[in-house]
Amino acid sequence: MNSFFSGTRLRDMIRAIRACKTAAEERAVVRKECAAIRTSINENDHDYRHRNLAKLMFIHMLGYPTHFGQMECLKLIASAGFPEKRIGYLGLMLLLDERQEVLMLVTNSLKQDLNHSNQYIVGLALCALGNICSAEMARDLAPEVERLLQFRDPNIRKKAALCSIRIIRKVPDLAENFINPAAALLKEKHHGVLITGIQLCTDLCKVSPEALEFLRKKHTEGLVRTLKDVVNSPYTPEYDIAGIADPFLHVRLLKLLRALGQGDADSSDAMNDILAQVATKTESNKNAGNAILYECVETIMSIEDNGGLRVLAINILGRFLSNRDNNIRYVALNMLMKAITVDAQAVQRHRATILECVKDSDASIRKRALELVYLLVNETNVKPLTKELIDYLEVSDQDFKGDLTAKICSIVEKFSPEKIWYIDQMLKVLAEAGNFVKDEVWHALIVVISNASDLHGYTVRALYKAFKTSSEQESLVRVAVWCIGEYGDMLMNNVGMLGIEDSVTVTDSDIVDVVEIAIKRHASDLTTKAMALIALLKLSSRFPSCSERIKDIIVHHKGSLVLELQQRSLEFNSIIDKHQNIRSTLVERMPILDEATFTTRRAGSLPAAVSTSDDVPAAPSSSGGDFLQDLLGVDLSPAPTQSGTNQVQKAGTDVLLDLLSIGAHPVQSSSSTTDILSTHSK
Repeated sequence: MNSFFSGTRLRDMIRAIRACKTAAEERAVVRKECAAIRTSINENDHDYRHRNLAKLMFIHMLGYPTHFGQMECLKLIASAGFPEKRIGYLGLMLLLDERQEVLMLVTNSLKQDLNHSNQYIVGLALCALGNICSAEMARDLAPEVERLLQFRDPNIRKKAALCSIRIIRKVPDLAENFINPAAALLKEKHHGVLITGIQLCTDLCKVSPEALEFLRKKHTEGLVRTLKDVVNSPYTPEYDIAGIADPFLHVRLLKLLRALGQGDADSSDAMNDILAQVATKTESNKNAGNAILYECVETIMSIEDNGGLRVLAINILGRFLSNRDNNIRYVALNMLMKAITVDAQAVQRHRATILECVKDSDASIRKRALELVYLLVNETNVKPLTKELIDYLEVSDQDFKGDLTAKICSIVEKFSPEKIWYIDQMLKVLAEAGNFVKDEVWHALIVVISNASDLHGYTVRALYKAFKTSSEQESLVRVAVWCIGEYGDMLMNNVGMLGIEDSVTVTDSDIVDVVEIAIKRHASDLTTKAMALIALLKLSSRFPSCSERIKDIIVHHKGSLVLELQQRSLEFNSIIDKHQNIRSTLVERMPILDEATFTTRRAGSLPAAVSTSDDVPAAPSSSGGDFLQDLLGVDLSPAPTQSGTNQVQKAGTDVLLDLLSIGAHPVQSSSSTTDILSTHSK
C-alpha cells in the first residue's frame, strides 16, 4: 500500500484508488488520504491547499464525505491568483450548495471578483454564482450581474445572462431590473450571447407579466426577423450541425415566440409566415432538423388559431410517426394527444399510422398510441377501429393484453351503435382475453343481455359456440354459464334465430355438459363454481330428463371445504328432492335488470354502456318469495319486515344477489336490483 502525504499528486491518488480490487481496500486508501489532507488543513499548508482541494473533489465524486474541506474553498477564492481561484470556485460549486450556511461567507468575495479587472476572474465568479446562488445572494449581487450584461467581452455577457436566469428564478421580484438589459441582448450578433439572451427573456416572460407585454409589443417583429435570418443564413462552419445553421438558436427562438404568441392574436399573426417557412424548409432526415420541426409544431399548436398552419403541423407529426427512431415516434404521439383537442379532424387523417403504432415492438409507444386511438374513436369510426384493435388483440403480447382489453371494452360500451354489435364485440374480447376482463365489464354485459329480450336466443347460442373453443377464459365461462342457466331452453330449441345465424343442434345433455365442464374446471374459482351450481338448479327445472344427472353433480359438492359451495349444494339438493312443487317458480327467469341505474352507478369507473331506452324493466315476480330467504338467500337470518311493493322488490333483489354473488350479504332494502349488482361488482 502506498503511503500518502500532503504532497501526493492528484494523479497518483487516482491511480492508487483505481488499483484497488475491493471496496474495503478503496475505503482504506481514501481514509488515509483524507487523514493526510486534514493534517495539512490543520497546519494551514498554503503550498498544497489547491492540490488538497482537487483531491477532495475527486473523493467527493466517489461518494465519500468531504465537508471538512469546505472552508478551504473559501480560502482559495480569497487568494489573489487565478489558478487558486479557479480551483476554489470549482470546489465551491461541487462541495457546497445553496443550503449551506457557510455560503454566506463567500458573498463578499464574489462581489469583489465580479468587479475585478481580470475578465477571467469575473467569469469564474459569474459561473459560480449561476450554479449556487441563493435568494439572499441574488438580492445582494443582482446589481453587479445586471451591469455585466453590458460588458465589452461577449463571454462575460453570456455568463451574466445565465447568471441572471438563476437570479430571477430565485427572486422573481428582481425581474423588472433585467427587462431592458435582457431585451438589448436580442440584437446581439454573437450566437452564444444571443441564445442566452433569448433564454433570459423566455424566463422573464414566465415570471413577469410586464416583461411579457413589453417584449410582445417591442420585440416580436425583431425576433421574427432574427429567426428568418437564421433560417435563410448561408453555410457557416462555426454554427453548422448536419447542414442546419445553429439548430440550438432555432429552438430557443421558437420557444420565445411561443411564449409571446400564446393568448395574443397580433403577435401570432406576425409570426405565422416564418413558422410556415420553418415547417416547410427544415429537413427532417437528421435529428437536428427534427428537433426544430418539433419545436415549430409546439409553437404552432400553442399560439392563436390558424387552421392552415395547424394542419401543416399535424402533418409533420404524421411524418414523425413513420420515423424509425422510437423517441421521435413517442414525442409525436404525445403531441398528437394535445393536438386532438384543437383539430381532431386533422389528426383523424393519420389514424392508420397511429393504429400501426399500437402494434409497435416498443411498449411505451404501444401504450401511448393506444391512448391516442381511444381519443380518436367516435360514432362514425368505432366499428373499423374496434375491428383493428380486436384483430391485434389476438396476436398481442400477454403484457399488453390487459391495457388493450380495457380500452376495447371501454370503446365498445361508450360508442356502441346497437346491442347486437355490442354483444358480438364483447364476446370476441371475452373469447380472446377473458382472463384480463374486469368484473364490472362482464357484469355490464349481463345487464345488457338481460335487457335485449329479442337477442336472448342469439346470445346463448353464440356463447355456447365460444365456450367450445375458449373454455380457458374465466370471464367468458361465467357469462356463458349465466346465460345457459337463464336461456338454456332457447339454445336447445333454436328459439329466436336470426338471419345471420347458422342453425345448431344441441341436446339437453350437451347443455348440461357445458355447465359440468365449467364447475369441474381446475381453473374455475369460487365465483364460477357458485354460478354453475345456480345454472344447474335452473336447468333441472328446464330439462326434467336431466334432473337426476344434475342432482348428482350438485351433490358432489356437499362435502366441499368451501362453505359457500357446501351450503348451496345442500340447499339446491333439497329443492330438487323435497320441493318439486315450487322449483319451477323459484328458478324462473331473472327479472330484467335496470340498465340505466346500473350504468349510472358505475359511471365513475367506466364509460356508460349502450343505451337501451327501448326496453322497459319488468317488475320482479313475488311468486315463491317466502321460500327465497330460506332456500336461496345467502343470509339465513330473518330480515326486517317490509310492506307493500318493497317486499316484492326484495324477492327480486335476493334472486339477483344469489345468482351473481358468492359471499354472504345481508338482504338489501334498496328498491333497485342493479344497486346490488353494482355494489357486488367490486
